[in-house]
Amino acid sequence: MNFNVDEKYNAVVITLKGNVMGGPDGAKLHDTLHDLKEEGKKNVVVDLSKTKFMNSSGLGMLISGMTTMRNAGGDLRLANVADRIQSLLVITKLITVFKHYDSVDDAVNSYED
Repeated sequence: MNFNVDEKYNAVVITLKGNVMGGPDGAKLHDTLHDLKEEGKKNVVVDLSKTKFMNSSGLGMLISGMTTMRNAGGDLRLANVADRIQSLLVITKLITVFKHYDSVDDAVNSYED
């Protein structure tokens, strides 16, 4: 898994690429989120449009990130969730925990509400 970090209006967009399976990549994402929090950037959108596969460790990574941002007074929201990952979120009932949007723009704009 690789990821890019971009800022868009009042949110930080993290685009995950490849297979999201935790491990060293998860630690790198964790560090990135903590750095953002320290910089006062607490509104995060995770773009899953380039994610091919996600396992339970990948889900744990997202949950940890969401908890980090919510504890800092922000949130972590999902965008472009593919059908395969959407079904994983439904099965685990995490679909009710994460705010998710059809596009990055919708997710970014949701922070203005």
